[in-house]
Amino acid sequence: MREQLRAWAETAETFVLEVIFEERKGKRATALRGVLLVLSKLFGLAVKARRFLYDVRILRDYTVGIQVIAIGNLTVGGTGKTPVVEKFARELKDQGRTVAILSRGYKSKPLPFATRLKSRLLLRQDKTPPRVVSDGKSLLLDSEAAGDEPYMLASNLRDVVVLVDKDRVKAGLYAIEKFGCDTLLLDDGYQYWKLRGRRHDVVLVDCQQPFGNGHLLPRGTLREPPSHLARARTVFITKSDGQTEKLRERIRQLNPAAGIIECVHHPLYFEDVFTGERVGLELVKGRRVASLSGIALPESFERGLVELGADLVYSKRFADHHRFTQQEVINVINRSKKRQAEMILTTQKDAVRFPKLDRRDLPIYFMRVEIQIVRGAKSFEECVRQICFRR
Repeated sequence: MREQLRAWAETAETFVLEVIFEERKGKRATALRGVLLVLSKLFGLAVKARRFLYDVRILRDYTVGIQVIAIGNLTVGGTGKTPVVEKFARELKDQGRTVAILSRGYKSKPLPFATRLKSRLLLRQDKTPPRVVSDGKSLLLDSEAAGDEPYMLASNLRDVVVLVDKDRVKAGLYAIEKFGCDTLLLDDGYQYWKLRGRRHDVVLVDCQQPFGNGHLLPRGTLREPPSHLARARTVFITKSDGQTEKLRERIRQLNPAAGIIECVHHPLYFEDVFTGERVGLELVKGRRVASLSGIALPESFERGLVELGADLVYSKRFADHHRFTQQEVINVINRSKKRQAEMILTTQKDAVRFPKLDRRDLPIYFMRVEIQIVRGAKSFEECVRQICFRR
């Protein structure tokens, strides 16, 4: 039953995305876009009202007494946020900080419905401890319980605490009391206004689709109007192609005071999903390959493979955060073989959701990437010092 509901939700999500990006034509799609536009106007009013209530202190915010770095975006998905969070955590750790990453755990396994319903009906304060994905020593949860991004971060950062909870004030206090943390990184935290204190907001803007299609949810992919970029203290232009002057000018109009840093997602190597074997980037040069992905912007990943010299003969895309079944992966293997592909390539974010396979007719690798700064700071070390150690 759960799998059927998940499949239905993904089908609906794909359909709505095709409608809002005007890939579906006809009267029904046009009418639906009209309905979504009305809903997005209401959503915009709700966002502004909520922000106003925090500004006038009707809605209460909290401070936890230590530095908070909120890393997020204005749009839904696709800006390459997770590698930036990882890089911040690694640099802060290297510079002597005790770091905790706080995530809401998007699409992680929820608490039992009866427990959640009882708490709501009785108006009980949620006292359940946050889920500890990593205690800074060991990986404690799988990707289904933790969520894709928290699990991926905990896998790559074994000496950093990673906690999952919708209430990140509670999670932050837990990180301080239980693990002695002195720096909190809010993963996808730009819209989390409940936690203030010594806070520095970092916003990621995708060079290729900086503000989506210009509409708020659900007619578009914007969580907030572009004017709300004014709250940011630092703006990262991700996936920079070097042709960013118009985008930089727009950002300057929206926020004259923010620092602007441009970066790219630099591929490091390929790693076998099942064996952990690492192979250099030359693996794909001149080879016939297939791609398998369940991410927000698969085109960027596929384009990166071609730029590395791969001959992309087949690609299969699923909805963002799709949890693959064994049969789905076997189907991709069979179709890839028919196209004479020599291997299947995926992303690290997808690799954490792979099932165990009874047969592997083709090797399956994920591409490991790292953020590299190309403009605005000499290195990520300097960037982190400017943001986190400024006196």
